[in-house]
Amino acid sequence: MGTTAIVTLVILVLSVLYLVSIYNRLVTLANRYKNGFAQIDVQLKRRYDLIPNLVETAKGYLKHERETLEAVIEARNSASSGLAEIAGDPANGAAMSKLMQAEGMLANALGRLNVVMENYPDLKASNNMMQLSEELTSTENRISFARQAYNDSVMEYNTFRESFPPVFFANMFGHPRNATLLEFEDKEAIVKAPDVRF
Repeated sequence: MGTTAIVTLVILVLSVLYLVSIYNRLVTLANRYKNGFAQIDVQLKRRYDLIPNLVETAKGYLKHERETLEAVIEARNSASSGLAEIAGDPANGAAMSKLMQAEGMLANALGRLNVVMENYPDLKASNNMMQLSEELTSTENRISFARQAYNDSVMEYNTFRESFPPVFFANMFGHPRNATLLEFEDKEAIVKAPDVRF
C-alpha cells in the first residue's frame, strides 16, 4: 500500500469518526433537553394536581367568588391539556407556544385568586390552606429550576445543531429542527411568579 492510499485511508477513518462524534453529540444533547422537559412535566402535573385541592379548600370561604374559582379550574385544565399535547415532542414549537399561553393564563388566574383570598383572613389562617400554599410555593420553585435547566439544555442543543459543520448533517441524522425554549408570553409572569402564600 502506497503512502497516498494510507493518507487517504487515515483521512477517511478520521472523517467517519468525526461524523460519528457529531451524531453522538446531537443524540446526547437531544436526550438532555428531552429529559429536562420530562422534569418540567413532572412538576407541572404536580401543580395541576394541587390546584383542585386549593380551589376545593377555598370554595367554602369564597361562596361569592365562583367566577374566580371557575377561571382557575378552566385555566388549569387548559394548561394540563397543553402539557399532554407536547409531552411526547418538546421540540414542537406550535405545541410549546400553546402550553406557554395556557401557563400564562393559569398564572393570571392564580394571581386573581390570590388577590381575592386576601379579603378572607379565616381562609388564609386555615391549616389546610397554609399546607397547600407551602406545597404550591415549593412546586413553583421546582418548576422554575426545571425550566431553567431545560432552557439551558435547549440552548446547548440548538447552538451545537446550528454550528459548523453539524448544521450540514443534523437533518440527515434525524434532527431536522431546533428545540423550543419554554418561556411565558407575559414576561411579568416570569419576573413575578404568582404569590401563593395565604
